[in-house]
Amino acid sequence: MTFLPSVIRADYRGGFRIHLTFNDLSQRTVDFRPWLEGPVFELLKDPAYFREFFVDGGTVGWPNGADIAPETLYDAAACERKRGVRLPRATAKARLKRPMTRVHH
Repeated sequence: MTFLPSVIRADYRGGFRIHLTFNDLSQRTVDFRPWLEGPVFELLKDPAYFREFFVDGGTVGWPNGADIAPETLYDAAACERKRGVRLPRATAKARLKRPMTRVHH
């Protein structure tokens, strides 16, 4: 059986960003600006209207009927997680301080 993501919580984070919690309990703040194209999303370009979002049917929706598929949101959150992965500073420093080894031929 394939995992079907579902949004179970959404919290406004400023601008056009919403912090999402999915049914696998993963969480991530997603910037919705890339999806604000086309007639159904025109109203969402107004920050006050954008903040009227709600969770319904496992995704984020707005009073005008606009919504984003939960799979799309989950994939966007996964991409954000991948881009956000960095080595902790201590690990990065430790790697820099490691002595170089020479290979003798």
